Parts: sequence; structure tokens; C-alpha cells
Amino acid sequence: MKYVNGKDILPKSLLEQLQHYVQGELLYIPRQGNTRAGWGSVNGTRMMLRNRNTEICMKYQEGATVQELMDAYHLSEDSIRKVLNNRKVFLAVE
Repeated sequence: MKYVNGKDILPKSLLEQLQHYVQGELLYIPRQGNTRAGWGSVNGTRMMLRNRNTEICMKYQEGATVQELMDAYHLSEDSIRKVLNNRKVFLAVE
């Protein structure tokens, strides 16, 4: 979400109407309807984590230990085990 100056995009009449309610403040205008993007889908974080987790599962299947995965990915043992417990989800993509 980026900052956009209202005077640059709104018609003058609408800007004047809004100024009756808010002046000099930031105003968030939500999207219409239920068009919210899912977490991480816009900036690619979701796909990056999915790829990382798939890679963790594949390396585990190839014989890597939990400790080796912890060191390689800088994750806690609990985090690695959570990924491995869901490996059916991550390996089903192949």
C-alpha cells in the first residue's frame, strides 16, 4: 500500500467533500467488496515459504537430519518439525 495524494487523483468536488470530514490526515480507502489479497500473495512471500518448505522436505527425504536442516535454514527444531509434519502438503505439488 503506497501513499497517494488525494488532490492528484480525486475530482475537486469529491476532495472538497472529504475535507469536511478529514483534513491533513491519512485516510485508508479499502477495496470494493471482498477482493482482499491473501497473506503473502502480492509480494511473493507465500510462494517463497512454500518453495523453502518443499526443499526442506526433499532434503529430509534424501537423508538430511533435523539438526542439519536447522543449521542450513536457521530455523528452530520446532519450526523444522512443523514443516516435516506437513510434508504431504509440500511434496504433493510434485
